[in-house]
Amino acid sequence: MPEAPINRTSEYLPHTAFWIRDQATSVGQPPLHKHEYFQIYVNLAGRTEHVLGATVRPILPGTLSFIMPLRVHCIRHVEPAEFFVINFRRDFLRPESRIDLLELEDVAVDEMPELAPFLYQEHLDFELGADELAEVRRLCLRMQAEHGGGGFYAAEFIRADLFRLIGLVCRRHQDDLQALARTSMLQGSRRASLARVSRFMREHLAEPITLADAAAAAYLSTHYLAHLLKRETGRTFTEILADQRMDLACRMLAGSPRPIAEIAASVGFPDEAYFARRFRQLRGVTPSAYRGQAGGRENPAQRGEATHGRDLSK
Repeated sequence: MPEAPINRTSEYLPHTAFWIRDQATSVGQPPLHKHEYFQIYVNLAGRTEHVLGATVRPILPGTLSFIMPLRVHCIRHVEPAEFFVINFRRDFLRPESRIDLLELEDVAVDEMPELAPFLYQEHLDFELGADELAEVRRLCLRMQAEHGGGGFYAAEFIRADLFRLIGLVCRRHQDDLQALARTSMLQGSRRASLARVSRFMREHLAEPITLADAAAAAYLSTHYLAHLLKRETGRTFTEILADQRMDLACRMLAGSPRPIAEIAASVGFPDEAYFARRFRQLRGVTPSAYRGQAGGRENPAQRGEATHGRDLSK
């Protein structure tokens, strides 16, 4: 399964930490992609939808969408349409910030309230009233003019208008945003992502799957999934995959008379000798010795002790 392509910062933000486009200057997007900068989609006219990971949310006139760095997403442009797309680097709004992109979900909303709509985009539709939308349009046009003109203090004016734009959304939806911040909604989203990864791994243990394959199945970037697995489980993807494969191999060795070479192939090891070496490294005995020891014990599958089906989200 191919990983979503990544739009590198240098490709879409030439020479600057901020960029703004409208429907006349916008460029096409891949079906699903990710990038290393923040993005805001301001939809003024036309209807479309925002695919954000496994979530699909409608984009109606007067709706703003917020995309975190490294989130797999797609917004399909429609005709006729009127919109602005705002891109900016992590350190544009807060030049003093040294927060890593992978740690943004761990930042408290009270500490950086401008992150709130980015953090909870999957759970809310950020619609604005007519007066607020008119002000957002003016802010976008002003940022576009400043960005096009450049010059002394242009970045400071743009930064102020961008804070104002995000602030209008936060103020309009403050009750919902603060309620989400008080819950474990983000933790639930992470659990759902880990559940998709776990299910994908279980269903493809016999195949030569990679971190990129699992990330694509869960609509995550490889960098974010590696970070998430390490934080939530303390282990790497390779370690988890090997453990699940060996758990399944143990069940099969103990509960079936199938040849070891066949069992090895069914858990992703076409080379029986390599399977035997890895099995001994991880289980302390050879596959044949494990089978002999298990012969005198109750089938672990009957005891329900096998862990190959363990859900990473638990």
